[in-house]
Amino acid sequence: MPVAVVTDSTAYLPPELVRQRGLTVVPLTVVLNGAEGLEGVETFPDDATRALGGRRVSVSTSRPAPEQFARTYRDLLDAGADAVVSVHLSAELSGTVEAARLAAAQVGGDRVAVVDSRSTGMGLGFPALAAAEAAAVGADLPGVRRAAADAIDRTTIYFYVDTLEFLRRGGRIGAAEALLGTALSVKPIMHMPDGAIVLKDKVRTASRGVARLVDLAVEAAGDADVDLAVHHLAAPQRAEQLLAALTERLGGRVRSTYVTEAGAVVAAHAGPGLACVVVHRRPGLGGRESGSGPAGAGSVDSGPVGSGPDGEVEAR
Repeated sequence: MPVAVVTDSTAYLPPELVRQRGLTVVPLTVVLNGAEGLEGVETFPDDATRALGGRRVSVSTSRPAPEQFARTYRDLLDAGADAVVSVHLSAELSGTVEAARLAAAQVGGDRVAVVDSRSTGMGLGFPALAAAEAAAVGADLPGVRRAAADAIDRTTIYFYVDTLEFLRRGGRIGAAEALLGTALSVKPIMHMPDGAIVLKDKVRTASRGVARLVDLAVEAAGDADVDLAVHHLAAPQRAEQLLAALTERLGGRVRSTYVTEAGAVVAAHAGPGLACVVVHRRPGLGGRESGSGPAGAGSVDSGPVGSGPDGEVEAR
């Protein structure tokens, strides 16, 4: 049996794509007013968005337990998988990678490899898909792990938020950065160059934020053929505007597109109004290499499937 590929619910992967590629998704946990729910299974973005809009409402998130990963790995190996490659959101944002590594050590490090995507959303999803494609054509554990690592190096994420306040509450940026954004009434553009969320640019309006995301994504694409993912949170029109502008600018070099609403964990940490673009550059000369690539062909528009970093946010 091929190498099995595991990821987590922060990848925003459309459910049909998960089934097609044989991926296993381990969900993070979201806690709303003390009630726990599995991200994308029991708790969804609108649940967290409503909570954040209330007063004295606690919204928190947590990583999967190591035992949950260990059980998943054992089940896959017992079912006949030769090995497991487990690809997860950035260790700078969450303890998910650490939990997966603890589980891998329990199950057997020679049969389970854990990969830190240094990203989230489809910044994680594209490497997971690349790993699944490598596994499907018979690559061994090192080959599947290498496919994920190569895709990580070819993937760039940028996102716009209406306010830095939610990121500050969750401990994902410093108080000084959040204060700067509030004081100047600016809209921040963020990126994740080394797995941590870093301020990239500042704009004055949401429309300029979308325009800046487009410019940054086109720059990230270079001369390559690309797969694009757009995520949003309670901002579907903003996502449509972003995707339309990207496809117009990049033209025939766009090989596939994905539009998903971010999950409840991202809702807790980014807040409503999020717009995000992920660019995956395909390998080969100018990106023009035959084959389906890690994202496959076509366009997928999905509802909420993913989430973001774990931590706690207090909405008062």
